Amino acid sequence: MQTSPAITTDLIADSVTEELNPAIAHSNTHSSAQSHPAHAEHPDLRRFGLLVFLFSEGMLFVGLFVAYLTFRSVATSWPPSGTPKLEVLLPAVNTVILVSSSFVIHQADIAIKKDNIKAVRLWFAATFIMGAVFLAGQIYEYQHLEFGLTTNLFASTFYVLTGFHGFHVFVGLMIIASVGLRSLKPGAFLEGKHYGIEAASIYWHFVDVIWVVLFLMLYIL
Repeated sequence: MQTSPAITTDLIADSVTEELNPAIAHSNTHSSAQSHPAHAEHPDLRRFGLLVFLFSEGMLFVGLFVAYLTFRSVATSWPPSGTPKLEVLLPAVNTVILVSSSFVIHQADIAIKKDNIKAVRLWFAATFIMGAVFLAGQIYEYQHLEFGLTTNLFASTFYVLTGFHGFHVFVGLMIIASVGLRSLKPGAFLEGKHYGIEAASIYWHFVDVIWVVLFLMLYIL
C-alpha cells in the first residue's frame, strides 16, 4: 500500500509543528516578560532623589552663607553703624520650637514603622502647629524690626536669608499637611508603604538644621 506524497507532507508538517510549539510558547512568554518591564523588580530611588534635591537646596544656602560671611569679613563694622540691634529672645524661642518639632516629627516616623497610623496623625498635627507658630513668630519679628530690606547690606542679607528659609518652612508645612490628609484614607502608609512620611520627616530635619546655622550666624556670632 503506497502513501501519497501529499499525505506524507502533511504528516511531516504536523510533526514539525508539534516540536516547535513548546519553543514558540517559551519564546512568546520570554517576549511578553520583556515587553512588560513594569512587572520586573527595580530599586526604589525616591529617597535617593529626595536626598539629591535637598543637597542642591543645601548648596543654595551655602552660597548665601558664604556671601553673608564675605560681606561681614570685608566690612569695617558689622552690622553697619546705626543699624538697630536684633532682638534675640524671640528668635531663641522660635529656635527651641523648631528644633523640638524635629523630635516630634521623628516620633511619627517611629510610629508608622509600628503601623500606628493614629499616632502618626497626632505627631504630624503637632509638628504642623509648631511650624506654624515658628512662621508666625518670624512674621511678628519682621513687623517690629526697625530696618527695611534696603536699609543697608546687612538688612538685605538678613531678609534674604531668613525669608528664603521661611519659604522652605512654608513648603514643609504644605508637605506635612498633604501627608497628614492622605493618612486619613483607609490603609494609607500601611504594610511597609512609609515613603511619604519618611520624606516629610527628612525634609523637616533639613529645614531645622538650616535654621540652627542661620540663628547662630545672624543672632549669636
